[in-house]
Amino acid sequence: MRLCSLILAWALTRPVASQQIWDIWQTTWDREELFTSLAPSTPINFVTPGPPADADIIVTETTVYQTINGFGGSLTDSSALTLNNLKSTNWANYWSILGHVFSVADGVNASGLSYLRVPIGASDFSANLYSLDDVSGDTSFSKFNINNAPSYLFSVIQDILSINPALKVHILPWSPPGWMKTTGTMNGGTIQSNYISAYPTYLLKAVQGFVDQGISIYAISVQNEPENSDSTYPTCTMTPAIEGQIGAALRTLLNNNGLSSVKLVGYEHNWSDAATYPVELMEDDGSSYDGVAFHCYAGTVSEQLSFYDAYPNKNIYFTECTGTIGSDWWSDIKWYMDNLWIGALQNFAEVGLMFNLALDGNGEPTLPGTDSCSSGCRPIVTECRSQNNSLHQEGTHCTSAVYALAQASKAIIPKDAGGPWGQRIEVAVEGSLDWALIVGAYTTKRLSSTDWNRYALVVLNWDDSASTVWNPVPVTATIEFRGMQATYTFPVGMSHL
Repeated sequence: MRLCSLILAWALTRPVASQQIWDIWQTTWDREELFTSLAPSTPINFVTPGPPADADIIVTETTVYQTINGFGGSLTDSSALTLNNLKSTNWANYWSILGHVFSVADGVNASGLSYLRVPIGASDFSANLYSLDDVSGDTSFSKFNINNAPSYLFSVIQDILSINPALKVHILPWSPPGWMKTTGTMNGGTIQSNYISAYPTYLLKAVQGFVDQGISIYAISVQNEPENSDSTYPTCTMTPAIEGQIGAALRTLLNNNGLSSVKLVGYEHNWSDAATYPVELMEDDGSSYDGVAFHCYAGTVSEQLSFYDAYPNKNIYFTECTGTIGSDWWSDIKWYMDNLWIGALQNFAEVGLMFNLALDGNGEPTLPGTDSCSSGCRPIVTECRSQNNSLHQEGTHCTSAVYALAQASKAIIPKDAGGPWGQRIEVAVEGSLDWALIVGAYTTKRLSSTDWNRYALVVLNWDDSASTVWNPVPVTATIEFRGMQATYTFPVGMSHL
């Protein structure tokens, strides 16, 4: 199956007959194409409509949904260490990988990732337990030190920013400092009630600490996975009431310290509780929060709608999912596109993130003793050891995640440097083969009203076993847009048009 992204470009002042498909990027199930540009030598024209094909893609540009603010992953300490080690051993390969993953220049052969989620203190992917203030009882946080975090974390972020100045950085803790916890450690437990009022200052200082490192903060979450307590790695449970109390105080501190543009995000946990915890959080302190974030490890993506239906004016972030080492490449691609990079957006997510940005081929290094990722978490970029001991890829990158992210990201990155991000628009698939294609549609506006807007389709053809045996079947589809029609045959895989 191939995922295709379709980009349609035309001048708004010209007749609709000028609608054309100019740009095609594809990844096929057999990996013969891996995020490959297949721009036609002559554009594919939209013409007067004829009979629809068995799969008929109908795009309605007048129905516009959320702005998509980017795709990316988490730069854990382990991810930063993996990349930093590569920088030391193979400088050219390091910069090549960062460029291929993060460049958002229009038309360039790159994934265009633009969103980083960064732990505040240790996570299950750190060398050791630490917070940014490990002095017990220091409620004034006079001993707070952003440099408790490894220096390579900041240097890698700075390197990414040098490639993509539009990068959005979203920070959050896996746990408060251990001395504030019922367990006396960052592992497991919850925050002690007598430290709840002090904790927002710690989070404010984290934002300020990143800013002092030259890293602007787009968003901060109060707590990663507040329903999870694990004694083997940093975790912390919080009720919606406690998270709401902390968030409300943090919102005030941010506003009072010149940081009102920093978005506050709540929940950061699984789809399965979408109708309960995040809804209660908004009921308690919704005015403090820009929205809530979801993870993929329990429940289904459609459950995001239960939150959206309750709070349609709040933003939805999809911020964490990971595959495992050794899973099936093509099965992963299908799941990612159906549930995340098309599905999560159809259920109103405005960002889409995987977990670790980079790890070695075994999903290491992890925090010593952690039971997290016991089967090995697969990152976006994997350190594969070749004969010259370099970080290399299968074609372009080692994992299926980067291809799926790239196909989706290409559809929404700004056409103009500094221009607006893409917005999701209405799309439907009809016909007897409507089940064979999963489709997302997007429009990207321009800085100048005289320039052509860009329209894009991200398409998954997963017709690989129509007769219950392996049988990948290309699907010829008609595309209906502005009263005109184009025809394209989608191979099994991902396509961006």
